Amino acid sequence: MTIKRILIILVLGFVVVSCGSKKQIVTKKKKSRAKTEQVVVRTSPNKTPESEEEKIEEEDVKSTPTTSYTNTTEDYIASFGDIAKEEMRKYKIPASITLAQGILESSSGRGRLAVEANNHFGIKCHDWTGDKIYHDDDASQECFRKYKHAKQSFEDHSTFLTGRSRYANLFKLDVDDYEAWAKGLRAAGYATDKKYPEKLISLIERFQLYKYDEEVLGTPRKVRTPVSATLTHEVVKGDTLYSLSKRYNLTVQELQKLNGMSNNSISIGQILIVKSN
Repeated sequence: MTIKRILIILVLGFVVVSCGSKKQIVTKKKKSRAKTEQVVVRTSPNKTPESEEEKIEEEDVKSTPTTSYTNTTEDYIASFGDIAKEEMRKYKIPASITLAQGILESSSGRGRLAVEANNHFGIKCHDWTGDKIYHDDDASQECFRKYKHAKQSFEDHSTFLTGRSRYANLFKLDVDDYEAWAKGLRAAGYATDKKYPEKLISLIERFQLYKYDEEVLGTPRKVRTPVSATLTHEVVKGDTLYSLSKRYNLTVQELQKLNGMSNNSISIGQILIVKSN
């Protein structure tokens, strides 16, 4: 009996040990699976980097300025076309000439004198008793007239031309002959730029400013032979003399010569001659 009891106890002990070992193995497997599942859960969010990139791209787009510089001159014409026609009716100065001068002198309303002084024609003080602004031009810190409203600048431009004897010959020209007016302004000493007439004519023809003359006169303008085949470029953001020279197959020096420039400085809205025959 004692031997049997001992054998039974040994068998039972073996069974118990075997069961315990299997249970531990299963537990380890379960732990292993749990660890694997945890690793998968932790790594899965990192499998979608595209969403982060898209978010960054959206933020970049939102922060990018959307200002367009391509319609600067068109906007200027729309803003001041009626004023130019009104001046033409009162003073017999072609509206096309007034608009072209304003575009050129004020860089389509973006120049400092236009922005800070409402001076669209670069008219200097002379005998002026009103407000003034000082600006570098032919010389350092020259005195220019300052107006409360842009319309006053257009009015003063008209009285400036009609009130000085050196411009008297202009008013002997046909009021719809913008080519003759452009050349006459240069001959009378209005501008020192030798290419001033070509720049005005190019602007008038490019933006069809002669239509404003036709509206005032009520008749189509007389067809005349063009003075020259001149091509201009309005400076936009990112332009440099070097990039423009490559674009129009010129050297930087040729561009400077065409526009009477002594350096490489250009500004947005500035009109440059890029071809002249």
